[in-house]
Amino acid sequence: MAERLTVVLVDDHRLFRAGVRSELAAEVDVVGEAETVAEAVALITTTQPDVVLLDVHMPDGGGRAVLAGVGTAAPGTRFLALSVSDAAEDVIGVIRGGARGYVTKSISGVELADAVRRVAGGDAVFSPRLAGFVLDAFSSSPPVPDDAPAADHADLDRITARERDVLRLIARGYTYKEVAAELFISGKTVETHVSSVLRKLQLSNRRELTRWAAARRIV
Repeated sequence: MAERLTVVLVDDHRLFRAGVRSELAAEVDVVGEAETVAEAVALITTTQPDVVLLDVHMPDGGGRAVLAGVGTAAPGTRFLALSVSDAAEDVIGVIRGGARGYVTKSISGVELADAVRRVAGGDAVFSPRLAGFVLDAFSSSPPVPDDAPAADHADLDRITARERDVLRLIARGYTYKEVAAELFISGKTVETHVSSVLRKLQLSNRRELTRWAAARRIV
């Protein structure tokens, strides 16, 4: 008989957690529940579950904060976002943070159990239409259009890969703290990268940087 999967539920609504636990009871072992980021990080690090069902929005930070907090402390654990939100920025945010899938809370119990099994097995799982957000965000299209002025390509050639990562997030409206969590670097390092990009592009502030990135469709 195959060993049952272990799952941790992270959501700040107790009744919702109870419903998910009931739906999954026949398929997996729910080894713990958490309703705050701190509780979740401690629980996941301790129990090392196969899969974490992760809410995206919680009062103290939500899914991305949990992913950043766990970091590499649970290498065998896979994360599946389970959220009421189907906004592109939420989907992309948690996937960039390390989640293997994203499903909405309209999913049925049978579908959720299947999603948990698939994520545990290494698949990437998304609710219908959400996969398109991820494909767009991670597409291999050039960062600057081919018909852009040569000067734009030259400018980007001076920017390192990590600086480009920071540039894109800053241009999307992320705070320094959020960029740091997203890229697993310190806030000070984010500031250093931003200062370097501003200097290389001869820009004065974050607003100008955002306009520059948006005009060249690299946001």
